[in-house]
Amino acid sequence: MAARERLIVALDYPAREPALAMVDMLGDEVLWYKVGLELYLAEGVRVVEELRGRGKHVFLDLKLHDIPNTVAGAVRSAGRTGAELLTVHAMGGPAMVQSAVNAAAEMSPGLRIIAVTVLTSMNLQQLRATGSYLSPERRVRRLANMAMLANAHGVVCSPQEVAALREIVFPKITVVPGIRAEGAATDDQSRTATARQATLDGASMLVVGRPITRAANPRDAARSLLLEMDTAFRS
Repeated sequence: MAARERLIVALDYPAREPALAMVDMLGDEVLWYKVGLELYLAEGVRVVEELRGRGKHVFLDLKLHDIPNTVAGAVRSAGRTGAELLTVHAMGGPAMVQSAVNAAAEMSPGLRIIAVTVLTSMNLQQLRATGSYLSPERRVRRLANMAMLANAHGVVCSPQEVAALREIVFPKITVVPGIRAEGAATDDQSRTATARQATLDGASMLVVGRPITRAANPRDAARSLLLEMDTAFRS
């Protein structure tokens, strides 16, 4: 796939107006957009429909985590929005992930379930606070393997684990957030890497928010990142 088919820009906004203004500013440079909890709870299905109306693909990042029956119902509802990727938490267990996959197949053959492994904000100290004494990489590997056995269409992991997951997940989708420029601030994320490194390590799709949306010129920032990704693909 071309770099433009692998880049997802995160619309982490509290309302549709600034989110759609950013979409219009980026124009044809960006094909995929992430709608997370903040924007979806503020605007609901309408914002997804408006993105679809602009010819964009939608990654609906709701991180569903509940009993299997409840998650299956939520997936059916999400399937009506036109989103093409939908996240669930792998920590919900194999029955929950499988229920989500089954519900997606019932609703739309184009809706793919992506299992979130360990959030990029989590480090070893944060994991230990939750009762897990595995390293982030070992925890991610275990959850990714479970998600694949439950027939998830892909996983979300940080750039630091993507190389280790290649043998587990390939040829399915590996969605990687936590992308930062060399030497840039990591903000609230602990496990980050550059777009070039994540691409070389085997990421299928990169999720990028603030490095583009808060740039002085978001369109130029997107172009620069796409060039970085494309150069990595070629090498």
